[in-house]
Amino acid sequence: GGLAVEVLGPDEKFRHHPSVDFLLDSVAEHCSQKAIGVILTGMGSDGALGMKSMKAAGCWNIAQDESSCVVYGMPKEAVAKGGVDEVAHLDDIAGAMDKKLK
Repeated sequence: GGLAVEVLGPDEKFRHHPSVDFLLDSVAEHCSQKAIGVILTGMGSDGALGMKSMKAAGCWNIAQDESSCVVYGMPKEAVAKGGVDEVAHLDDIAGAMDKKLK
């Protein structure tokens, strides 16, 4: 009667395990516009393509801005790949989500 997360074995399509891209692709497929994507500080690009999939499915996505990130890798890549609707300081993300939900 709801959603669940299951960690599966490695998949050759994804570089990382567990994979943020795999998780977010699943959200895009099963939740479409009923989900909000958030990508925070992190190294590399895992999650960027998943955020793009979510946006294409109608989700609204937000990324942490460079000034509040310890490592501006994952958010930077998500923005560069076109998967983000808004960029905000870490302290402002919850408020932006709340505003979007109203």
